[in-house]
Order: sequence, then structure tokens, then C-alpha cells
Amino acid sequence: MGIKNIVFLLVLGAAFGGIAFNVRRLISYLQLGKPEDRLDNIPARIGLLLKVGFGQSKILRDKVAGPIHAGIFWGFLVLLASAAEGILEGLHDGWSLNFLGPIYSAMTLLIDIFCAVIMILSMAAIWRRYITKLARLQVEGEKIEAGVILLTIFSIVTSILLQNSARVALGADFSWAVRPVSSLVAGIIPVSAAHTIFEVFFWSHMLLVFGFMNYLPYSKHLHVLTSLPNTFFGNLGYPNSLKPINFEEEGVEKFGATDIEDFTWKTLMDGYTCTHCGRCTSVCPANQTGKILDPRAIIVAIHDRTMDKAPLVLKQKAGQELTSDEQAIIDKKLIGDYIPVEALWQCTTCGACQQECPVMIEHVPAIVEMRRSLVLMEANFPPEVQPAFGNMENNYTPWAFSSSERADWAEGTGVQTVAENADFDVLFWVGCAGSYDERAKRVTRSFAELMQIAGVNFSILGTEERCTGDTARRAGNEYLADTLVKMNVETMNGYNVKKIVTTCPHCLNTLKNDYPQFGGNYEVVHHTQFIQDLTASGKLNVKKANGSVSKEAVAYHDSCYLGRYNNEYDAPRNTLLNVPGLNILEVPRSKDKGFCCGAGGGRMFMEEHDGKRVNVERTEELMNTGANTIAVNCPFCMTMMTDGVKSADKADDVKVRDVSEILLESLKN
Repeated sequence: MGIKNIVFLLVLGAAFGGIAFNVRRLISYLQLGKPEDRLDNIPARIGLLLKVGFGQSKILRDKVAGPIHAGIFWGFLVLLASAAEGILEGLHDGWSLNFLGPIYSAMTLLIDIFCAVIMILSMAAIWRRYITKLARLQVEGEKIEAGVILLTIFSIVTSILLQNSARVALGADFSWAVRPVSSLVAGIIPVSAAHTIFEVFFWSHMLLVFGFMNYLPYSKHLHVLTSLPNTFFGNLGYPNSLKPINFEEEGVEKFGATDIEDFTWKTLMDGYTCTHCGRCTSVCPANQTGKILDPRAIIVAIHDRTMDKAPLVLKQKAGQELTSDEQAIIDKKLIGDYIPVEALWQCTTCGACQQECPVMIEHVPAIVEMRRSLVLMEANFPPEVQPAFGNMENNYTPWAFSSSERADWAEGTGVQTVAENADFDVLFWVGCAGSYDERAKRVTRSFAELMQIAGVNFSILGTEERCTGDTARRAGNEYLADTLVKMNVETMNGYNVKKIVTTCPHCLNTLKNDYPQFGGNYEVVHHTQFIQDLTASGKLNVKKANGSVSKEAVAYHDSCYLGRYNNEYDAPRNTLLNVPGLNILEVPRSKDKGFCCGAGGGRMFMEEHDGKRVNVERTEELMNTGANTIAVNCPFCMTMMTDGVKSADKADDVKVRDVSEILLESLKN
């Protein structure tokens, strides 16, 4: 073993020693979080890793940045083989992977090509960040570091290419090697200087790789190491349910999350994994209408708090005394010092941030956990939501209506309650808006009439129905939600409910995805899905209607809780497409890229004090299509779109109608 090999061995040992130290350090921080089982359904997790992690499916949703990042990522996967071969050669001159034969040929060809590709892509990334100055990448304090990382990536692949070019110029390349780009560059390298060039760039390459690996744990690019594990541990479906709190558990005196120890280890790992790309922020309805909520900043704050506090907590546990400055860091508050309280209440829980996140970060559950701590531990919430909480507690609805009035909408319709018709096939869950809001009641009657036309045997709970608890849960009042859910489950199980249909996507999501945690296991469908089935079976004979509605240009709005939360985009559209005489228009932000109406997460009952109103932003987008009708599938969206139309003084020109109303009108004409 020569001097070069000995020096390399020492460098290698130091590099891997540093990597091992950082892995242990980062894992020890995660262990401060609460336990959570993320090892269920391993085959599905492997599939998620292959699709989102290695396949970069979420990254590629961005048609410009996606290919740039994916190309660099895939290139680095290929270049791992080059790093491995560099280690072998550093340990012993002449060691190589060429024993793989034809596989080595393919490997060296890919390495050569990807070196050139990554050089181009890293320059494109630098151009986007520093020349075109893409807004979501202009984060204060990150510009220099991002530039250093991109230049390091450029230098790593350049050193590989020049090292191999010198090897080719020396005529000393390994057997089976195929390097078209390096061979081209080798033509301009003097043979007399080739050995020196090879040594310079061999060491440059290996030192850059080792240095990069040890720098990552201290940088915003830690995601390079954690993104694949975080994807593997990601939510297998859309995180459309929230974990309940067991209020009967003895010894529990703290609810929600006030600091890092209150989150699960997965949330802390989300902090490690944030790429700072800003895709979440760029689609956040609150942020995009001028509010301070920044989903990226929320996750970065959890990371920063973890890195500030975790080593000090571990120091305390080891029996070491903290300095006054260290104790001051411990005493800081995550909510307030790191994350503005106001930002947490601006979230509509629309889930767009999670839809776009390329590394499976779960922003909304973290935000709701912090809301829970504010509500349950501090009674700290926007004053305008207090009436909704009080009404849900006293009247079982967010509005100040008596529960005895819940079924008044059904008078004269022939709709029966479960007490009157216990032998029903389907329970029609009307919901609070559908029971009390004058505009939503028209939708309720329309859908009930459609079911009657189709001969559906359905009943309603009437005065026995209570709020599902969605608003309370998403607004952090888990205790109130817990009470409402258990009361509803007891009622429905008492009537042996099997199948539920509802016109409210918020009710749909809660009944379908939250209630099973409380013993409420039902088949739950949205009314647009139910209508689609009735049409397909011929029970609603849409195509043979005697007439049709007048020619209408209809812009359809996707509700977040039906679309993004429950992956239903087609049923409402299919119904509209079956109605004669409609011209269905799509807006750019539609389907899984849809823009929120602004009502979710309890925001229906809160005021917007900053920036532009979310519902106005969305309504303007829909009206800009030239539509004279905005079609919705949600009572909350109905209210927000109607208010948006009124604010634009277009109430006489643009109508807001539910899909069921449009269909019923077609059947009657």
C-alpha cells in the first residue's frame, strides 16, 4: 500500500466517521418525538418509495423545475457507482468495477452522459434562482448556501468528467469502459499533463464527495440524505383523517403540540426533509392572497427548533448543567418565538401544500396539532370562532339555530326520518349547512327530489343528526369534536346504518375517514358520486330528458375535501357532461391543482384580516372564463363563491349552483 492509499484510507475513515456521528446525532433527536408506527404495509411503502422517491412523480408535477431536479437526482444515483469505484481505486491502484463486464460498459456510459447532463442542469438551476429570480426560491438567508450547493454539485460532476478524460488521454482506462464525452474532452488534454490532471481531479472528486456528505447534515440540503426514508415512511393515502386524542387516558395532562416533544418522530423528520423548494407555499391559498402563513416556514421552524433544543435536552438528560444562554433557548416557545400564532389560524386545511410536496411532508396535521394546543391548553383562538364552538356545544351546529329546527327543510317533501322509516337502504346525511342555511337547503331539497325520482329508499336522522365535528376538529377543538362524533356514532349504530350519502364534502371526509376511529364504520359517498351511479344504472334518465337547460357556460370548481382529500374529480364532471346544453369550462387551477374557496379548517367562521379574500381570488378566476354559471359540489363553496360573485357586483350575471340543481332542472325541462 503506497502513501497515496494510506492518505486516502485516513481521509475515508474520517469522512465515514463524520457521517456515522451525524446519523447517530440526527436519530437521537428524532427519538425525542412521540412514537408512531410507520412500518405497516411494507409492500405499499416500497411502492410509494419507487413511485415518489425514485420515480420523482411529485417533482415532475412542475413541468420546468421537475425535469431539472429529477435529472440531477437520477444522475446522482448513477454517480454513486462512480463514487464507489473511486473508493476502490483510492484504496488500491487499479481496483475497479470492470469485473462486471457489459454491465460496467452501460454504467460508465451513463456516468459519462449524466456528468454532462448534470453540469447543464445545475447551471439551469443557478439561472432560475439568480437570474430569473423565481419568487418561491428567493428566501432570505438561503441564497448563498443554495449557490454553494449548486456549485459543489457542478464541481463534483466536472471533476468526474475531467478525471476520466485524463484517464482516457493516458490510454489507461479500464477494460469495458465506454466514455464518449470523456473521450471527446481527452482530445484536448496534453498527454504530458494527463497524469497530473488525473490526480488533481481524482482527489478533488473524492474530497468534494466526502465533504458534501458531511456538510449536508448541517445544511438545508439535509433532504439529500432523508428524502428517500421520509418518502418510505410517508402517508400511504392522502392524510385525510386526524389522529384522535384519548381524553380518558390516565396521566395525560397535555393535548396538542406546543413543542417538538409533542410531535411524532415523523413530523420531526419532515423538518429534516424539507427541501426549501417553496412548492407548498406557492400553492397555499392564504399565502398567495397576502397572508403571513407560509407552509414551508412552518416546517423549517420545526426543523430549527429541533436543532436548537434537541441537543440541549439530551445534554440535560445526560446530567450536564446548562448555561444561562442554553436555558434561554430551552425556554423559548415553538408557537410564538418560531411560528406566529396568526399563521396557524390562517390555514384552510386545503391540503394543497401536501399535494405538491415532493418529499411527503405532512404540513396540515402539524398545524392542527398546534391548533389543538392553543385551543385545549390555552383557550387561545380567534374570537369570531367562539360562537361556532358554543353553538356546536349547545345546539350541535355551528350556527345559532335550535336542533329542533334541523329537519324543517323537509316539510312537505315526503322525506322520512329513520324513526318513521327504519327499513331504509341509504341514510341521507344532510349536514348543518344543508339543514339551516337557506341557500344550501335548496340544494338539499334538489338532491332529495332526485333520489325520490330515482326511487331510492332513503331516510334522514332529522333532529337526531348533529354536526359531524369537522369544523371543531380542524379548528383544534378536539374535545368538542370527540363529543359530537361519539354521539353520532351511537345514534347511527343504533339504527344499523350501513350506507350514507351526503351533499357536504366536509361531512363526507369526516364520516368516511375519521369516524372509523370511533367505531363508526359506514360506506360513505358524496351526492355527486351517488348521482353518477343513479345515472349509469338508468334510474335517472338524463339523456332522455324532454328538454334541456338553456345554453350555459359552466365553470366547475373542485372542492378540496371531495377532490384533494378523497380523490374524486370525475363524478361531478361526468354529471355535468351528461346534461344537455352545457359548455363545461375548466380553469388552470383545477382537479388536483385546484384552488381553495377559503372555508375549510374552520375558516368559514373566521374573518380574513390581511390581504385579499381567498374566495374573491377563486371566484374571479372562475368568472374570468366567461362562464355565466359556477358549478359547485359543497355548501361551504356555495357560500364562498356566492359572496365572491356579490363582491364583484356580478350577482345578476353569474349564478352559483350545485351540480344536483343543474341536473334536476334539466330533468324537469
